[in-house]
Amino acid sequence: MTVQIDPFRAINISRIAHQLKAEGRSVIHMEFGQPSTGAPPKAIAEAHARLDSEAGGYWEDPKLRERIARLYDERYGVTVDPDCVILTAGASPALVVALSVMFNPGDRIVTARPGYVAYRNTLKAMHMECIEIGCGPEVSYQMTGAALDAIEPAPQGVILASPANPTGSLIPEAELKAIAEVCARKNIHIISDEIYHGLIYEGRAPSMLEYAPQATVVNSFSKYWSMPGWRLGWVILPPHMVEQARARMGNMFLTPATLSQRAALVAMDCIDVLESYVDVYRQNRKLMLDALPQLGLATIAPPDGAFYIYADISHLTDNSIDFCERLLRATGVATAPGVDFDPVNGKRFIRFSFAVSTKEVEDAIIRMTPFFNGLSD
Repeated sequence: MTVQIDPFRAINISRIAHQLKAEGRSVIHMEFGQPSTGAPPKAIAEAHARLDSEAGGYWEDPKLRERIARLYDERYGVTVDPDCVILTAGASPALVVALSVMFNPGDRIVTARPGYVAYRNTLKAMHMECIEIGCGPEVSYQMTGAALDAIEPAPQGVILASPANPTGSLIPEAELKAIAEVCARKNIHIISDEIYHGLIYEGRAPSMLEYAPQATVVNSFSKYWSMPGWRLGWVILPPHMVEQARARMGNMFLTPATLSQRAALVAMDCIDVLESYVDVYRQNRKLMLDALPQLGLATIAPPDGAFYIYADISHLTDNSIDFCERLLRATGVATAPGVDFDPVNGKRFIRFSFAVSTKEVEDAIIRMTPFFNGLSD
């Protein structure tokens, strides 16, 4: 039976934003987690060179898989077999491949609420049951081992994200260990979405592989490597799942783009450039954290990483979709409604992405100040 899933409402906000821009309005896109910095220049140069020298084809670069495996040793001290790394056309296909090989229709998978909209909707589309755990400010809007342990009967799986979307908050190391212990004891399979690793401002973001070697990890070149339009990601699976995961990847998605793989291999060693991008986001984060309380938005999730601020607007509205549209039409600043990430409490939250340029952040603050001041008069 075909299932109906909810839309990604930020896309509608973006549609209105592009319509306003076509009408001549100036728009600042803070609705998506899309880096404004672009791929490292050396990666772009490599892509140009490859366009001139090879046609491309259905191919998975073994050198890129080896380089990704080495990343886990460099960042986390974890040994990953390159044969367990499967390249995908972004993190979204990686999630689909992981879910399809690990679980069956009807299986119960736990996620945190608020959480990335596609977890809930992808699970539903694949005829799995999404069990959302409401996570409030007392736990930094993140899942805990105790909350997972309390679910009876035990679910078949759990999806974790640290740093998380929409909050940017981290799961503390002690809590990751506690979650790993619960999962080992109750035979709960872990998918760890680590797409925002590398974008850390407070604390440390361990890989779940440090505590649960049999965990499945999803990642992408879209965020830290600033390559969202290149559509390249990967999934790391336990050895016994790799053969079937490759079968699914080959049948459903074939391979990621050759050009993207060529550029990504170069991008992985552009550390100085990539860290300079993080410095831009760090500056943007500070600007937003300094400004938002002055706009009356004092209750926010702790943005330890990623490039989001999830702000409570319950003193202003209980309709975040309408609020985001009003804010956009009045100021030209596009934001994401909280209901995308939390269908229960998200009507009282909005998400800002500070992945835009610093100048755009400064301009957005100037534009939003009279709007929010007018609401509090």
